[in-house]
Amino acid sequence: MQRRGAKVRAGKPRRTDKPATRRAPRANPSIADLQEQLDTRTRERDEALEQQAATAEVLKVISSSTGKLEPVFQTILENSITICEAKFGMFWLREGHNFRCVALHGTSPAFTELRRREPIFHPNPTLLTPLGRIARSKQLEQVADCRAEQAYIEGEPGFVALVDLAGARTILVVPVLRNDELVGAFNIFRQEVRPFTEKQIELVDNFAAQAVIAIENARLLNELRQRTDDLSESLEQQTATSEVLKVISSSPTNVQPVFDSIAESAVRLCNGQFSFVVRFDGKAMEFASCYGLRHGAW
Repeated sequence: MQRRGAKVRAGKPRRTDKPATRRAPRANPSIADLQEQLDTRTRERDEALEQQAATAEVLKVISSSTGKLEPVFQTILENSITICEAKFGMFWLREGHNFRCVALHGTSPAFTELRRREPIFHPNPTLLTPLGRIARSKQLEQVADCRAEQAYIEGEPGFVALVDLAGARTILVVPVLRNDELVGAFNIFRQEVRPFTEKQIELVDNFAAQAVIAIENARLLNELRQRTDDLSESLEQQTATSEVLKVISSSPTNVQPVFDSIAESAVRLCNGQFSFVVRFDGKAMEFASCYGLRHGAW
């Protein structure tokens, strides 16, 4: 029965639900993909641990070196060569316009002998080698193939020996900078044409920063030792002078104890073995005292 006044609407009933959106089936990774991801993560973890261990080893050597730099440079070269898959390396310290080779690792016996015989490298101002170039630019430099270098093509003796005698093909030259001052550099080499990666370059750059720490520590320790030695020497001189003055004041009429004290103090202050004192009366010299001489030696 229809109520009075009600309106009847014809038509299809209204739908309130929305059709479901279809999603593409999600592909499950294969066992091979999962194994590849695992291998990548494992390799990255092993590389990070190796780099951390290398950094820790260098810092340990720095802390125990007591100012000696060669063990630090050797450790830096060894770790750089191992981690970066290089063959050999050299460490240089700058001396004015030249470089002195202070450490070698992995070089052939013939090339090692050459560098020990000729440790100083004089950069050619007109035919620059990679080491000579960073002396000007202070920037890290990589040479993919040494045989394509102008210095090798034109026969620069030092560079030719590096290629032909040591077998260098790819070089990475890393500057060691202290407050933007070039204080040294180190090179690592491969004996095949294979450039170093960005990650390896970043690693050796970190080693260069550690070398700066070692060099600065050695400088400070040497300065401290020099000041300590100077202070000790000054105190010894003051003590010796005081002893002589004390002897003078205690024997105003007898000069022999004064001469004896002078002879003894001279040997002690100068790290000598013996001394003697003579008197000069204007005409002749007369023996006055000695210290450290065996009986009958004078």
